[in-house]
Amino acid sequence: MMQAVKMYTTAVCPYCIRAKQILKAKGVEQIEEIRIDMDPQARATMMETTRRRTVPQIFIGSTHVGGCDDLIALDGRGGLVPLLQGQPA
Repeated sequence: MMQAVKMYTTAVCPYCIRAKQILKAKGVEQIEEIRIDMDPQARATMMETTRRRTVPQIFIGSTHVGGCDDLIALDGRGGLVPLLQGQPA
């Protein structure tokens, strides 16, 4: 079963778009997007949870992957698909 994917994003964020393309290419059909540009409380929650200010911030299941570069690096190490499939990183 595919893990839930949650992504903190803003409206015009090329890295968010790229991250979504990568995840969709790996078979992710649904991404819960939390728009921090429209929701200051969500921005505060994201910064508290991740200790980062930039978007995207990507969560797969309960694992904080990080941003787009982190996602690409994870995929490069062969870790993305197993994580999506619920195997420990």
